[in-house]
Amino acid sequence: MKINITKMSTPIEEKIDQKLKVRTGMVAVSDGKSKPISMRIYLSMEVLKLQREDLEQAVNHNKPPLDSKERMIQITRQKVGGLGLSIKGGAEHKLPVLISRIYKNQAAEQCGQLYVGDAIIKVNGEYITACNHDDAVNILRNAGDIVVLTVKHYRAAKPFLQRNEKEEKLDNATNGEVDEEWDLPNRRSISPKSGHSRHGSNTSACSTNLKKWIDVITVPLMMAYVTRYIFGTDKLRRNAFEVRGLNGARTGIIHCDDSAILSQWLKYITDNITGLTNLQMKLYNRNFGVGERIEYMGWVNEAVSNSNQPWQSYRPRFLALKGPDLLLFETPPCNIGDWSRCALTFKVYQTMFRVMRESENVDERQHCFLAQSPGKAPRYLSVETRQELLRVEAAWHTAVCSAVTHLK
Repeated sequence: MKINITKMSTPIEEKIDQKLKVRTGMVAVSDGKSKPISMRIYLSMEVLKLQREDLEQAVNHNKPPLDSKERMIQITRQKVGGLGLSIKGGAEHKLPVLISRIYKNQAAEQCGQLYVGDAIIKVNGEYITACNHDDAVNILRNAGDIVVLTVKHYRAAKPFLQRNEKEEKLDNATNGEVDEEWDLPNRRSISPKSGHSRHGSNTSACSTNLKKWIDVITVPLMMAYVTRYIFGTDKLRRNAFEVRGLNGARTGIIHCDDSAILSQWLKYITDNITGLTNLQMKLYNRNFGVGERIEYMGWVNEAVSNSNQPWQSYRPRFLALKGPDLLLFETPPCNIGDWSRCALTFKVYQTMFRVMRESENVDERQHCFLAQSPGKAPRYLSVETRQELLRVEAAWHTAVCSAVTHLK
């Protein structure tokens, strides 16, 4: 998966969605062998999604409805740009109140359901079919921040509106068909010719938000595994990472053009994973006594020596420090019963924990530490970041002190 960044737009966009921070960015998805496919990465507090654009929706986005049925549309007024549309007509001209223009990247366009040629029948449930033009303008201006429009499309009106745009440039009041650009900033300083390109510099970023996206892969972040290494090896991918969930879902390879963007994505994703894992840890601790509490849990990679080959391979392990025990799981414990079924257990007060200096690393794996108990083979382990190594070390010291205190 490749994150394509351009200098014209923000690489990682943020928004508040139901009180959850959401980050998105365009990426290219690959399994490491085939040609990457363009997708969007969507990161919330609980899931990471890969999405593809709904091309059918994109094709039909600017096509008005084929029928002439009444439609009820909700539109949210923007602080800058208002409702983002213009109207013509009115009862004094024996015409309905018609939408004559929809402005780029503003509220009417972003709702995706209004079209040039729509006649406005009701505003917030009140009929305006008998209103003259100025009254219709005032009703729309004072309709509040959330406006519900009842509209009906007239296909025959579009050529009429387009012809009158040319006349309007000469005289806005020709035949009384005034084009009201209401709630637009600096209205008097903008000529009609510039109306469609007021926010040209933001067109690329805003158009991304107007697209419809279909979820392709969803990876739950609770106790998810994130790594920069080629799976099972000590080889770092250059500016790349992947995420694997407990449900078996995988993101594929995410390649970043920039190491700073790589660091951003890794931080956002691992922060969410850590937050969810800590929450789960607190829930588990409700079932354990003081001397059995969990101090840490998270993914590590364990070196596996093989006499048939001159190098080491690595396998992911889920490490937990619970009470006096160091536990290494093949898969994370998903319920209380799983904690008693761990095959590999060490007593922390009998185990040496040592962070390896860089010169002591046996290969290219970074952030390594050693755990060794009497009568058991030493375990050579690594984590993804320096921050995670410090978390493990701090939790280890807390677990040792707690175990010794409990033993009196």
